Amino acid sequence: ELEQKLYDKKVILEDIALKELLKKESIDISLPGTKFYQGSIHPLNQVIEDVEDLFVGLGYEVAEGPELENDHYNFEMMNLDKDHPARAMQDTFYVNDNELLRTHTSPVQARTMLSKKGQPMRIICPGKVYRRDDDDPTHSHQFMQIEGLVIDENITFANLKDALLTMVKHLFGEERIIRLRPSYFPFTEPSVEVDV
Repeated sequence: ELEQKLYDKKVILEDIALKELLKKESIDISLPGTKFYQGSIHPLNQVIEDVEDLFVGLGYEVAEGPELENDHYNFEMMNLDKDHPARAMQDTFYVNDNELLRTHTSPVQARTMLSKKGQPMRIICPGKVYRRDDDDPTHSHQFMQIEGLVIDENITFANLKDALLTMVKHLFGEERIIRLRPSYFPFTEPSVEVDV
């Protein structure tokens, strides 16, 4: 009984002390809050957003798709059947027999073409891709890629060159020029690489 009475008195005294403290420590909610700096956008995301803004301004749509991709969209719709030798360059991180981390953003193009059902389109497809590359100063097993696709009448290689030149000048300055070099890519024909 004595312990219970001491405990009850202790609770009463603590409650009184808390009420007195709250009277003294009132908070003025009209004062401006403390600004917390949360950092900034990652430089890679800044570039991606910048390129997206450029191409949206040129009339393109930004298309996105899953990073965990179906083999059908990732390879077979790119004309790379199960035994095609070009798969060796990219055949990579499989989750099961039919799903893998996408090796390019081309499956996004395939999905978009199917949804557009033959209608004209201008899209860019930014996103992470994964490949079986050894990490070195110029390669990584995971990197960002932005692909573009234009389907319409009277589109030529000159339109591709103009889009690439516009992007390069936007990113690196108006004085920049580009050189297109013929190159082999397994599912595009003709194919070029771009030097700035």
